[in-house]
Amino acid sequence: MIETRKITAEDLVENPVIAAMSEYNHEQLLFCNDNATGLKAIIAVHNTTLGPALGGTRMWMYNNEIEALNDVLRLSRGMTYKNSISGLNLGGGKAVIIGDSKTMKSEALFRRFGKFVNSLAGKYITAEDVGISPLDMTWVNMETDHVAGLPGKSGDPSPITALGTYVGMKACAKKQFGNDSLAGKKVAVQGVGHVGEYLVKHLCEENAEVYISDIDQDLLKRVSNEHGAKVVGLDEIYDIDMDIYAPCALGATVNDDTLSRLKCSIIAGSANNQLADEVKHGQAVLDKGMIYAPDFVVNAGGVINVYAEVTNNTPAWALQKAEGIYDTVHQIIQRSSDENTPAYAIANKIAEERIEAVGKVKLPF
Repeated sequence: MIETRKITAEDLVENPVIAAMSEYNHEQLLFCNDNATGLKAIIAVHNTTLGPALGGTRMWMYNNEIEALNDVLRLSRGMTYKNSISGLNLGGGKAVIIGDSKTMKSEALFRRFGKFVNSLAGKYITAEDVGISPLDMTWVNMETDHVAGLPGKSGDPSPITALGTYVGMKACAKKQFGNDSLAGKKVAVQGVGHVGEYLVKHLCEENAEVYISDIDQDLLKRVSNEHGAKVVGLDEIYDIDMDIYAPCALGATVNDDTLSRLKCSIIAGSANNQLADEVKHGQAVLDKGMIYAPDFVVNAGGVINVYAEVTNNTPAWALQKAEGIYDTVHQIIQRSSDENTPAYAIANKIAEERIEAVGKVKLPF
């Protein structure tokens, strides 16, 4: 099993970037720069054993390039595991564009990015992620066919990502509380962007008691008014009395500080890389008697939706497969309990076993 840690500035001083790739067992990194359009991006291809690497593009104002590199390496590795455990014939990849998605977007920037994607000749297929819309993907599509999540096709993956997270959460409730009803359960949703808001809608429709936080105060107010969720502060959300913590923003919110404060018995959300340190905090969650739904399992609805577009499957097929996340999560958390092993490690093992098995099929006679 591949374990990972964050790469520091000191690591990159002492070792070349290729050493960082080896730490995560990546196949390829492509650094993209274009002064004319302001594009600064990194494309990471982690593993293509199961097929071309598919994963979205994230646009975020990272503090520095090392932070962006860490993010794209972890995210692309997560996509390998997500695609594998979901039974998709896809490898894992991801891209990050360094910039403010509210002020720096332009047709030229995305078309230039599309040229970089196209230079990989189909080894990487992109789609939207945080900070990116289906419209942005239409600009990328002007320069490459290796793009999915386009308007009029699979479109915005947020609704089906939220559905997978919701049914995964219900599977955890079944194990922890004896039934999968979320009515009356106190759920804290951190981040109410596209996926988070759809998740809030599902929860409120089931009469859960929902608390929400986000950096966007206007968005918070609207979501609260529309769905009846209660607004709490960005830091306050870790301290409220809750049954379920649902991180739906950026990663690493399950860490030394928050684990000493969280009063929940389930962690299940759509954010990627929720465990700040996979090994340390995965074990800590288990030791505290919490159930953790591995993020790359419960948030796989989006890539399932995109895969349906790539393979010309129907929306009904994607919906049924996303609903199957319930059974996958139940299997993982049951094994975690039976084997007294962190849920992330069980999920990783299942994903790695499929990659290894299919890799043998692809060997020449």
